[in-house]
Amino acid sequence: MAAAIRRRRSLTPAQQFLNLSTNPICPGNGASGPAGLDWRFTTSPDPLGRLYDLRIVQAPRRAPRVFVDAPDLRAVAGGRKLPHVYSQSPVSLCLHLPGTGEWEPWMPLDRTLVPWSVLWLRYFEEWLFSDDWKGGGMHPPTRPAKRIPIRADRPRPSF
Repeated sequence: MAAAIRRRRSLTPAQQFLNLSTNPICPGNGASGPAGLDWRFTTSPDPLGRLYDLRIVQAPRRAPRVFVDAPDLRAVAGGRKLPHVYSQSPVSLCLHLPGTGEWEPWMPLDRTLVPWSVLWLRYFEEWLFSDDWKGGGMHPPTRPAKRIPIRADRPRPSF
């Protein structure tokens, strides 16, 4: 007899909010409601490291995103392009590869994205000095720029 495969239920924004608000590793504040979840907290990658203001945002039925609100990481990096981020501005940390199962909606944010964010910050601070990202990871392939076809009746640009 085959064992029944049970699909895990996604955690609601309210459940994620409760987990975040009761976990001592990410004391902060936020809100949850029909628009999703917003959680803000301050952390450091180690006891002597700088403090970072992080924000976790999750819209209903969407993967969560983690943003660094302060300090400005681009300024801290001295103008260098930031490694391993989904976006440079606003800075959105690349913590998991979507669609691979690394993060799923049934996983508590306080036990996944929060510690992953702190670890990312540790790698970031090491990168500031070495210019070598040691945190590993992959990025989804970038989409090619949309090409506008040149019609035969239009003159071609000369470069």
